Formats: sequence, C-alpha cells, structure tokens
Amino acid sequence: MTGDPHLLGRADAVSIARAVRQGSVSAQAVVAACLERIRQRDPQLNAFTAVLEELALQAAEQVDRQVAQGIPVGPLAGVPFAVKNLFDVAGLTTLAGSVINRENPPATQDATVVARLKQAGAILVGTLNMDEYAYGFVTENSHYGPTHNPHDLNRSAGGSSGGSAAAVAGGLVPLALGSDTNGSIRVPASLCGVYGLKPTYGRLSRAGVALFAASFDHVGPLARSVADIALSFDVMQGPDPQDPVCTRHPGDPTFGQLGQGIEGLRIAVADDYFARGAEPPILAGVEKVAQALGARQTVRIPEAQRARAAAYLITAAEGANLHLPNLRTRPHDFDPATRDRFLAGALLPASWILQAQRFRRWYRQQVQTIFQEIDLFIAPTTPCSAPLLGQEKMVIDGVEVLTRPNLGLYTQPLSFIGLPVLSLPLRESGSLPFGVQLVAAPYQEAKLLRAAAYLEQLGIPNAQPV
Repeated sequence: MTGDPHLLGRADAVSIARAVRQGSVSAQAVVAACLERIRQRDPQLNAFTAVLEELALQAAEQVDRQVAQGIPVGPLAGVPFAVKNLFDVAGLTTLAGSVINRENPPATQDATVVARLKQAGAILVGTLNMDEYAYGFVTENSHYGPTHNPHDLNRSAGGSSGGSAAAVAGGLVPLALGSDTNGSIRVPASLCGVYGLKPTYGRLSRAGVALFAASFDHVGPLARSVADIALSFDVMQGPDPQDPVCTRHPGDPTFGQLGQGIEGLRIAVADDYFARGAEPPILAGVEKVAQALGARQTVRIPEAQRARAAAYLITAAEGANLHLPNLRTRPHDFDPATRDRFLAGALLPASWILQAQRFRRWYRQQVQTIFQEIDLFIAPTTPCSAPLLGQEKMVIDGVEVLTRPNLGLYTQPLSFIGLPVLSLPLRESGSLPFGVQLVAAPYQEAKLLRAAAYLEQLGIPNAQPV
C-alpha cells in the first residue's frame, strides 16, 4: 500500500491498520490523504459538519512515533474515522443536527465508543451531518443542508446517519459511526451501498450520545467490508457504567469468527409483510442472498405492521418528551419537519403509549419463539433504492405513500425489540445500490457477520466506493 490518495480511499480499515503497523505506510500519509479527499469531495456531498485536521494529524504523528519505537499500537492504528454529530467529541459542541444545541458548551470528553476507537489507534477526522435530533430517514437538514448520495448527487443519502453513510460510500473515510432508532444506520447504509450494523440493544455504550428515544437507540459502525464492521464492533464492546443498559460483557471476538462459514446456521427468509411492497430488483436481491446462504424455509414475523405502528407512537412520544421545554418556548428554532412530528408526539394520549408498550412485550415474546427454530432470517432493508432529494411520495405495493416515513418500512419492526441487524450492500450493474438485512437473536452478532463474510467471499455484496 502506498500513500496515494486514490488507493488509500479504496482501502478498508483492516488493510490500512496492517500497513501502518508494518511500517509500509505512515499514519500521517493515510490521514493527509483522507483530509485531501474530504477537501476535494465533501463540497459536493455535504457529509461533514466539522473537520478536525490539526488534531487528526497530531494523532497520526503519535501513532507513527509509536511504530518507529516498536511500541505496540492498536488493531485500528492509523485508520481515519468520523462520527455522526450526535456523538460527544471533546472540545466540540454536540450539535445533534440542530441549531439549538449550538448554544451548549463543548463536550468535555469523548463518547465512550469514540474513546474506545481512539484507544484502538483509530484517528478521528471529523463529525457528520444528520437529520435534526436523529428524527428522519433522509438527512435533508434545513440548518446544515442535505447530504448527497455519492452514487447520484441528486438523490438522498438516507438518514438519519446520512453523513456517515455518504462519507464511507464516497471514500472519504473507511469507517464511520451512526445511531439507529428505527433504521437510521440501516436505511442510509442501504441507499449508499455500504455495510451498516445495528447491534443488540445495549451491546454498545451510548454514553456521550445525544439520544432520540432511549428505549430504542443503538449505536454502530458503517463500513465497506465485513472485517471492518467486525473489528470496530469488537473494540467498542464492553460494559459501561455510564450507560445503564450497557452492562453485558462481550462474548468471543466476532472478527476471529469470520472464516467459520455458514455450516450449522439455520437461515430462513421473512415472508408476508417483508415480501410485499419492495421494488422487484430488491426482492430479487433478497432471493439471491437466500440462495447463496441455502435458505429454503420461510418465516412469518407476526403483526409486523402493528409493530411498526407501535414503534412510531413510542418513539414520537419519547422524543417529544425529551425536547418538550424547547418545543414550548422556541419551536421556530427546530427544523420544521422535526418540529411538527415532535409536536404531534407530545399530543399522543397516554393510553395509546401504554397499549403500544404492552404490544411490544407480546411481540418480543413472539419473535423469541421464532429464534428457537432458526438462527438468522433475511429481509429487505429499504423498499426502494435512493429517492430523489426532496421527493415527497413514492409507490409501495401499488399505493402512493409519503417517501420519508416509508423508507423505514422494513427496519422499524425489527428495531422495536432491539434485535441485531446487519444491512448488506447489493448493486446490480448500472443500478443504484440497495440493502438486504440479516437479522439474528439478541447477542448473536457473530452469526450475522459469519454469514455476511461468507457472502462477501462469493462476491455478492458490493461496497466499492465511488
């Protein structure tokens, strides 16, 4: 590997870190090339909201010094990464896509997962655009502008982690962090053609993250290879007393299990709700993945439509409650699209929320019984490839519907109960990318990643940067 910006822009994190550890490329060359790509490409993509050039170069110099002195460096040594701007970064104000948050003081320390990536040698180069307060699927932010899809600048990058997906798909960074409430990692991963992991609820710490709906929120990585997803996931794992739901010790490292293949895995395809409404190429992509994994049986996820409706109610109510003081006193400072949905959430009857929570408990039990018979199931990530920026409506199952909420058609029923999900990038020649979800029981991320690595060896996922 050389310091050529073009070659470094196409390399994955694992390859970069190996080259830095071996001394065949310097961390400073890697970071300088990354910063140059950001300068050249981000004016078209609008993925970044802050670039930490000086701090990143200083961190790279430190990595190179350790390598030269024979001091062990971490498994992600010299790897540039960026984070959605709802993660705390010491010295920066955590925007969460808003202008209201600009008035807050700078963060005094990094979010836990950001700190853990840095401890592994990764180098933070900046923060990324998003839907305001993570409430959206398109990253068309009225304050900071829309993020553009690298595959077609006229199209949406998805959201709410749109800046994260676009930065990875555009070759600006090999690794980024996002958050996922109802699909906010998986939707942009699908539309931008990268891998996106929503881990089990509570598996990665959310300490130092501006939450949207605490009972749903996950954080996770986006990358262009399964190995990068697995390695970054491993280094971020571990209990954190600062996040009351992150108490479980990590299992065996997933990175070391990638070569085990799919032998012994019981894999099915989700039918019924998950087999309706998607564009034909996407359903064909699901079938392609199913055939490659030998998935011959189908499974029905009960009441998925009702789960999606209940997820809408609970997240709207939780989000509105979090921002209620500002909604009362300064509604004009919100993004209009966010404000109107928060106001609606604030007006929901308590009885509706109680019923939705009761249904949530029932639904979790029903899905748990399914995983007694299978290990993984396959479903579409989004019903379509990337819509045009500003596109208000699309057709699903012969019915014209609003674009923004329906990009989460297949992600919301799975977020509802905290399942681990990996969105795989597929792309046919000449077409826009789209995603296929692999879904497992809680704490079974290793099975997802084993199956994904097997598919990657077959050349089925396609996450090449553009």
